[in-house]
Amino acid sequence: MLIREATTEDWPAIWPFFHAIVAAGETFTYPLDLSSDQGRDWWLLAAPYRTVVAVDEAGTVLGTAKMNRNHLGNGSHIASASYMVDPAHAGRGVGRALAGYSLEWARRAGYRAMQFNAVVASNEPAVRLYRSLGFDILGTLPEGFRHPVHGYVGLHIMHRAL
Repeated sequence: MLIREATTEDWPAIWPFFHAIVAAGETFTYPLDLSSDQGRDWWLLAAPYRTVVAVDEAGTVLGTAKMNRNHLGNGSHIASASYMVDPAHAGRGVGRALAGYSLEWARRAGYRAMQFNAVVASNEPAVRLYRSLGFDILGTLPEGFRHPVHGYVGLHIMHRAL
């Protein structure tokens, strides 16, 4: 697996799984009816931030991550990131590779910590992954997310010092 900078030419490969994940309404706080243009503008970030894709040896996009500052001003030393793995390629370590890449990016960019503001509590694979990478749950917003299957579930704030 290779992780490289994403380009607008990658969007047609990202959009199908991006759209399916967002429209399912189970893991992201994005509008369920997000258009391709809106999604592209929200996901493909300009420098100094970064968006990457994980690709296999054939060049197939397996997943993607975006990395950015979490806060502005005097809180701008805290990074954040978001990840999407094509469900057809789940269970192959793509999410772990993207998360590891984003942590290294944040360290190299001089951030002191990484914080995730809204990890859906029922997204157990993501919570397990982040905890295995050293993230702690700082708190949970009770019923902060309306899950289409589980009803109202918590949103975790997760943090890891770099």
